[in-house]
Amino acid sequence: MDKHYSKLCESLAVAIKRSGLANGGTISFHHHFREGDRVLLAVVGELARLGFRDLTLASSSLAEAHSELANYIEQGVIAKIYSSGMRGALADRISHGLMAEPVQIHSHGGRAALMETGEIHPDVAFIGVPSCDRLGNANGVSGQTRCGSLGYALVDVDYAGCVVLLTEELAPYPNHPASIRQDRVNLIVQMASVGDPSRIGVGATRVTKNPRDLLIARRAAQVLTGSGLFNEGFSVQTGSGAAAIATTRYLREQMSATQTKAAWALGGITGEMVDLYDAGLVGRLVDTQSFDLRAIDDLKTNPNHHEISAAEYANPLGLGAYVDELDMVVLSALEIDLDFNVNVLTGSDGVMRGASGGHCDTARGAKLAIVTAPLLRSRTPTVVEKVTTVITPGSDIAALVTDAGIAVNPNRPELHERLHALGLPLSPIADLLQRSIDIAGRPRSPEFGDKVVAVVRYRDGSVIDEVHEVLK
Repeated sequence: MDKHYSKLCESLAVAIKRSGLANGGTISFHHHFREGDRVLLAVVGELARLGFRDLTLASSSLAEAHSELANYIEQGVIAKIYSSGMRGALADRISHGLMAEPVQIHSHGGRAALMETGEIHPDVAFIGVPSCDRLGNANGVSGQTRCGSLGYALVDVDYAGCVVLLTEELAPYPNHPASIRQDRVNLIVQMASVGDPSRIGVGATRVTKNPRDLLIARRAAQVLTGSGLFNEGFSVQTGSGAAAIATTRYLREQMSATQTKAAWALGGITGEMVDLYDAGLVGRLVDTQSFDLRAIDDLKTNPNHHEISAAEYANPLGLGAYVDELDMVVLSALEIDLDFNVNVLTGSDGVMRGASGGHCDTARGAKLAIVTAPLLRSRTPTVVEKVTTVITPGSDIAALVTDAGIAVNPNRPELHERLHALGLPLSPIADLLQRSIDIAGRPRSPEFGDKVVAVVRYRDGSVIDEVHEVLK
């Protein structure tokens, strides 16, 4: 590169023109700012102003913050979408038939695999970072708008034809640590705001005092510690969400009482998991996405808190994925059926309101995958005869933990024996279904049309299910 060449662009429009993007191309984004993201709509809005059409949008996930994207779909700016999931008004409109092309829903590991096979090939990756220097050395832990691990964006950096960094702050050269290195960055644009870190953990890291959630969490911790895998040096992922965070707390009590330490913890790291490390109960934290400011600050200062890419996390086509080394993982569910298939994408009304995320990746990789969920949510049952949408095959789920009892998958008789010996309240999953019917009656099924609005891809790229247009 000519040493007089400048990567710095005076505006987003200039960066887009210099990137070489053409109509029909593919643009990609990450979701580390979650509901606080301000990059995606800024970029797509500028693309619309410049007259671009028929673009494929490949974002690691889409949130309620991206609802205005529906307008650009209507205008023909965006023609196709790849994402791990979606929520809010955008998801509602797509569920009701907004797009001509069905959305491709993938897991986090599946996205890395689709990049590797070339099905997703970003012509331009637009990556929001809190700070970088004039050559593009960037991280997520420096600056005012820090978002923590840039694990999802690291995959885009590896595969995109052109990498454009959008940054709030230009740091002195060289900016280190460099999660994204200067030799992978083509262009840089300074923006007034790339995100609001206070909205990273909205709804995801709520500390619960709900007795039902606490009961589920206590039982989940008992399943983990009674599974036969709770041994010195075990590995675990508990994730975010009220019940998951409470599970981490109850697990900590058992770890402290028995002086059983985990070698490492994986996933979207929360402050609760950082507390486990600080207590000397976890040796290392392995972080694809930081879920709160406590985790973000720890990533910056803790040498045993490691940032990894989504490919390292869960790519089934790679040469090694952390999920495949997990002992135990705690997952959630919108629905789970009599065969233990899990739905975390569509609600009981058939509308998309969630994400595949790392659900099927971790369930497949871990030795023990348990699902925590209430029996009923506002009189809507969690246990159903057949899930609306399959995200994770039931063969990979060991047990369902609810406030009404624990159902162990018949394919895990040894786990059933262990938990029975501990006196835990076990129940066939069919009995849990019947109990929910006795309380709330049989739920009304949504009315679907023939049009496919989303195709659900398993982590290896194969099609595992379809989402049909909701008619009412």
